[in-house]
Amino acid sequence: MRRWAVTTAVNGTSVRITPRGDIDYDTVPPLRAAIDALPAHVIDLLWDLNRFMDVVGLHLLFAPAPLDAPDRRTTVTGLRQQPLRLLLLAAGTRPDTFDLVSRPDAGVTEASSAR
Repeated sequence: MRRWAVTTAVNGTSVRITPRGDIDYDTVPPLRAAIDALPAHVIDLLWDLNRFMDVVGLHLLFAPAPLDAPDRRTTVTGLRQQPLRLLLLAAGTRPDTFDLVSRPDAGVTEASSAR
């Protein structure tokens, strides 16, 4: 059995979410639960994605929030080659859906989705 955990650190209206392991079909439910458990005043999500992420991770990051959920901005950081390539591929394929701004000098990629 692989080791996996998620850390959330709320600071005002922001939260840093750090998965300790791959983001795939098996790990999305606890990540979704972590997002759902956030206070409504948290509007900025910073994902520290330094591990493998498959396509289901894109859905987790960019799926429209339920209508009764707060509108939140998603930022990703700590990207290694594989998740960065996946995000760039998605943005290149669907620029109308994925808004991706990369700041390699800061190690940050801001990403949001159209609702």
